[in-house]
Amino acid sequence: MTTITQKMRFRQAVIKYAEKKGVTKAAIRYNVNRQYVYRWKKRYDGTLESLADRSHRPHHHPNEHTPEELKLISDMRRRNPNAGLVVFWIKLRQRGYTRTITGLYRVLRKTGNIAIKPPNPKYIPKPYEQMSYPGQRVQIDVKFVPAACIVGEASGQKFYQYTAIDEYSRFRYLEAFEEHSTYSSAIFLEHLIKAFPFPIKCVQTDNGSEFTKRLLPAERRTPTLFEARLKQCGIEHKLIRPYTPRHNGKVERSHRKDNEYFYATHSFYSFDDFKKQLAVHSRKYNNFPMRPLNWKSPAEYIKAFLKNGEVF
Repeated sequence: MTTITQKMRFRQAVIKYAEKKGVTKAAIRYNVNRQYVYRWKKRYDGTLESLADRSHRPHHHPNEHTPEELKLISDMRRRNPNAGLVVFWIKLRQRGYTRTITGLYRVLRKTGNIAIKPPNPKYIPKPYEQMSYPGQRVQIDVKFVPAACIVGEASGQKFYQYTAIDEYSRFRYLEAFEEHSTYSSAIFLEHLIKAFPFPIKCVQTDNGSEFTKRLLPAERRTPTLFEARLKQCGIEHKLIRPYTPRHNGKVERSHRKDNEYFYATHSFYSFDDFKKQLAVHSRKYNNFPMRPLNWKSPAEYIKAFLKNGEVF
């Protein structure tokens, strides 16, 4: 419905008065000319909507598209239904079209010939492989400690959190490092093997240079210290697809929880201070009940499995 305006009510009042007293008296009373009264009386059909202003847009323009150009646009759109504005404009120019791209856009919008964007193919993830015992696969990653948490004399330094999480039990081992390198990764692996109460069959990491040289040129693709240590210990090394962190989802999610429950509320005044606080946080994590473990803590879950192979 058209919005009722003061102008529409004024015109209705003029018409009503003219019907009672005549056009001349109505023109004098409302200070308008007689043509104004006649024009709105002719348009008035008894409803206020008929007294609304009509569009002042011209019906024609001296520079409007010619019928030949409109036919070319229509034919080209029929053959290229998914072509975007720029591609479609270039294709038209190759066939003699001389209008600007903005002019083309206005015509496409007016005639309803905007490109039909095809839907993106739906991502179908692979079924997740469920682990059947502790140590079957352990995800490892490195978290950069937020600079805002490093204060006092340690301000400006860089600290790193190495994280290993068992996919079966969510049991984690954390360690603080001042260096982010393949040497640190190898040291972390040695400490991890001693800290986990079960043997490790497979380690899964991303393609960072602290773990592998997979993304380097072939002539420089030699084993890193981390990979050499894995081979020495007889542990399989699985690399996730490049630039796909969701494949290392458990360790990535645990890092997000670290941000929420640890780094958001703690500050570190030295590397030793960070190391001590991280150890406390690690103990809390391993002894906190989790929904995926049927509200058992990772430590309880591991203890029950190692005792009698019980699964909750």
